[in-house]
Amino acid sequence: MLYEIAASYGFDLDDYKERIYLLHIFELSFSSREHSRNVYKKLVDWDRQVAGLPADINQFEWRRFQQEYRDYIDLAKMAQLLPVIGAPVGLIANYSLIKKLGTTAMNAYRMRLLKSTSSVA
Repeated sequence: MLYEIAASYGFDLDDYKERIYLLHIFELSFSSREHSRNVYKKLVDWDRQVAGLPADINQFEWRRFQQEYRDYIDLAKMAQLLPVIGAPVGLIANYSLIKKLGTTAMNAYRMRLLKSTSSVA
């Protein structure tokens, strides 16, 4: 879904730095409120953030990156393991997680496009 949203807004995901932007969207969607503010600031100033990314994808710090949002998702996914109520809980949890992620992604790309058009004008 995230790849399709990025492509529909005209962004090329062959560049690993664009995929990092996608991961930041994921992080923004599923992090604590305080951490989400910090991620949002990164997305607002993405041009500067890209300049600080390593040229090689293997030098990126993946472990630190994924720890914050992992805890948020773990709670929703853990409830799916419960007998009898796991399936309905999973249906509701997955639907709400996907909806939140899609809305966040569309708004993040809209923000980026608006910023690029305002800097051109």
